[in-house]
Amino acid sequence: MTTIQGSDIRKVVVACDAGMGSSVMLTSQLQRTLKPYGVTVEHSQVDRVPGDADVVLCHAGLLGRAQGNLPDKVVIGFQMFMGDPAFTRLEQAIKEGGSLAD
Repeated sequence: MTTIQGSDIRKVVVACDAGMGSSVMLTSQLQRTLKPYGVTVEHSQVDRVPGDADVVLCHAGLLGRAQGNLPDKVVIGFQMFMGDPAFTRLEQAIKEGGSLAD
């Protein structure tokens, strides 16, 4: 299990595979949500996540692959592209400075 303090999160990457557009919409929504906290949000293919990502979000179907590619990063899986509890958990950790674990 990898853990990070919310106060240390500066870059979140939304990782996808198929490029269907849902993850791009999620990226835009998270950019608006996390901007007030000084956190940048980027979109990337799951096999090309930048090394400076602090937290990686990906659909649950890609979770094993993302974790295998990024063993030293916090990788959070989600089920729904909008309104998933994982996004609330991420924002709360950043807002309150709590810890976030995958």
